[in-house]
Amino acid sequence: MRIVFMGTPAFAVPTLVALIEAGHEVVTAYTQPPRPAGRGKQLQPSAVQREAEARGIPVRSPVSLRKPEAQAELAALEADVAVVAAYGLILPRAILDAPKLGCLNVHASLLPKWRGAAPIQRAIMAGDAATGVTIMQMEAGLDTGPMLSVARTPIEDKTAGELTEELAEIGARLMVETLHDLPNLQAEPQDDREATHAPKIDKAEARIDWSGDAEAIERQVRGLAPFPGAWFELDGERIKVLRAAVVSREGKPGLTLDDALTVACGYAALRPLRIQRAGKPAMDVDAFLRGKPIPAGTLIG
Repeated sequence: MRIVFMGTPAFAVPTLVALIEAGHEVVTAYTQPPRPAGRGKQLQPSAVQREAEARGIPVRSPVSLRKPEAQAELAALEADVAVVAAYGLILPRAILDAPKLGCLNVHASLLPKWRGAAPIQRAIMAGDAATGVTIMQMEAGLDTGPMLSVARTPIEDKTAGELTEELAEIGARLMVETLHDLPNLQAEPQDDREATHAPKIDKAEARIDWSGDAEAIERQVRGLAPFPGAWFELDGERIKVLRAAVVSREGKPGLTLDDALTVACGYAALRPLRIQRAGKPAMDVDAFLRGKPIPAGTLIG
């Protein structure tokens, strides 16, 4: 097929690569414009832009697709289909209708559950047993389009980072299979009554509230790892927790119960296993405590 690809972060790259390796003609890659990043705040191209340019695929980075000129440019590509994976821009009706077969989206949830910007994080934080990828025919609503194919995977104890990588590979394979079978597929409408929303993660959600249930905090840790990272405050310093374990102990919420940084919660306790200090690489908590001992009875903010 003649394909326009639309994606931005690393999650989208496996799908782009899979389309090329399956023999499809990716005529143009649309992606978000370069953004400032790093200490020097230098403009950095997206993961999709880097991959597309390395493969000789033209790249376009419009700030918006609402202008008639941008819509005319895409229509002029005469694509059979647009494949969308975490692109980050709203697609107006003129864009949705431009490719002959419309726009197909790689969405990282089992729709209609977790429509929105943060489906992977929300699924983990909610304690879902499984998640997956849905290939959806896009329409004007937020992730409301009819479903063409679905693949599932257990969440288990995966972090958001680990699950994102896994779902990116699953989505890539599923999109190639879907395009191959497209003439024989019957799109299934979503049941709006079962829909849940996955809003973007707010910075305020990252601070650990030790009065909560330890199991819920452990899911918060995994759901926000590696970014933005669930964190607590110690001696005025923010410390991110990237991995933790629930411990069957009780105490005043926020109080350390031993010298291993086991912290009492509203129910049970949490022991951080891997942490990251500001501006430092991640480390195991044992290594952290060798350099900064935290005795039992310390109140963690």
